[in-house]
Amino acid sequence: MGQIDFGQVAKSYAKAREDIPMSLMDSLFIRGISLDGKKVADIGCGTGAFSRKMAMRKANVIGVDPSTELLQHAIDFNKTKNYKIHYVQGYSENTGLTESQFDLVTVMRAWHWFDREKAIIEIKRILREKGTLIVIDSGFLAGSAVVEKTFEQLSKYVSGGLKPAGSKAESMQRINGFPIEWFAEWQKNGFVLSDLYKLNYSVTFTKQDWIERMESVSWLAGLQDDVRKIALQDLSKAISDQGPFGIPHECNVCILKLQ
Repeated sequence: MGQIDFGQVAKSYAKAREDIPMSLMDSLFIRGISLDGKKVADIGCGTGAFSRKMAMRKANVIGVDPSTELLQHAIDFNKTKNYKIHYVQGYSENTGLTESQFDLVTVMRAWHWFDREKAIIEIKRILREKGTLIVIDSGFLAGSAVVEKTFEQLSKYVSGGLKPAGSKAESMQRINGFPIEWFAEWQKNGFVLSDLYKLNYSVTFTKQDWIERMESVSWLAGLQDDVRKIALQDLSKAISDQGPFGIPHECNVCILKLQ
C-alpha cells in the first residue's frame, strides 16, 4: 500500500488519534525522558495529539506534517485549548527545521510511512549531539468480537486484504510490533537502542465512535469516498447496537540514542 492521504478523513482522524494513554507519558518519565524545557520535533504529528501531550509536560514542541488538513485541526486545538505549539508543513525527509537544534525527535504512528533512509538522515541533521529519537506505534488488538466482526466486514472492500500499514506490510518478522529491518537501519546510522517496551491498555468506544475510528484507518482512508461510505454503512449494520465496547490496545515504544 502506498502513502495515504489522511487529510480526506481529517475530522474522524482528529477524533480517533486522541487515544494516547496516560501510561505512555508516565513510562517515558520513569525511563529518564524528561520533557520539561526540552526542544522536541514531533514528525508526522498529524492533528497534534502527541505534541499536546508533550507540551502539557512543558516541552517546547514543533509539530511537522505534510497534510495541511491535519495541521489545521492541530492549529484549531491550539486556539480552543490555549496551547502554544508551533506547527509547520514539512516531510520526515525534509522538515525545513534548523540543524542541530532539537533534544528529542518523536515519531508516533508514522515511521512506516516514511522514506526511512532519508528520514534518518534528516533526523540526524536536526538533532543535537547525543540526542534522542523516540519511535512509537499503537493500535487496537485482534481478538475481541467487535474487532473480528470489523475485520470480516471491511475485508470485503479492501483489495488484497487488511494488511499492516505502509512498510510494515513488507516485513515478515517484528519485535514488539516493529519490523526487524528498522533496528538494523537505526544501528547502521548511529542510533543505539536504549529501551524497547510495550504497554497494554483499553479504549472504550460507543458504536458511533468505533465507526468513526474505522474511517481513519489506512485500509479505508485510501478508498474512494463513495466506497468508504458504503463500507462504513455495512459495518454499522453488522455491529451490535449494544455498547459501549472496551477494545484492547497495545502501545510499542522504541527509545534510541544518537551516538
